[in-house]
Amino acid sequence: MPGHFEPLPGGGATVALDDVEISIIRSLAVQLLELIGPGPAEDAGGDPLAELFAEGPSEPPADPVLRRLFPDAYTDPGREPADPVDAEERRAHSAEFRRYTENDLRAGKRENALAVIRTLDQVASSAEGGGEAVLKLSPERSRQWLSALNDLRLAIGSRLEISDEEDTDPLYRLPDQDPRKPMVLAYLWLGGLQETLVSTLMP
Repeated sequence: MPGHFEPLPGGGATVALDDVEISIIRSLAVQLLELIGPGPAEDAGGDPLAELFAEGPSEPPADPVLRRLFPDAYTDPGREPADPVDAEERRAHSAEFRRYTENDLRAGKRENALAVIRTLDQVASSAEGGGEAVLKLSPERSRQWLSALNDLRLAIGSRLEISDEEDTDPLYRLPDQDPRKPMVLAYLWLGGLQETLVSTLMP
């Protein structure tokens, strides 16, 4: 799937996607939305005041994908401070930071994923029957797509236990019958899309 972004005159980006590519990205974005979950206002029956004054969680998420999307601010999961007092202080600072920021971070990621889904829904009919749909994204929408693509890759990378790009080397050699192969192909393809979108948006 060789889709890549190109710049639009005056800003923004464009990309041509076929119906299979649209279906893959949309399905992944929907799964990301389900993983992130509803906002506080939705939990409170749509009360906007509930979202305004709601505090977020203080503990990291149990799901490893969500922990990757919403990491601790003051702790390094791979390196615990030698001083137990320092470690406890870092955990306390992380909990406080998470309590007042995670809801906003979730809302932003939710809105970015929704932007991707809405964009694809607008052009999906153009790609039916083997054709291609041409997406034309404004600068703001392009940034939302870039953030959503990054979140999708983080989510898939977490499921594949990829912590850095060096971890991808063995994945290139997976046999076709390996159940991880479709996820690996999606991860690599989204990386190519993300890279061309970054290049497109660079001044």
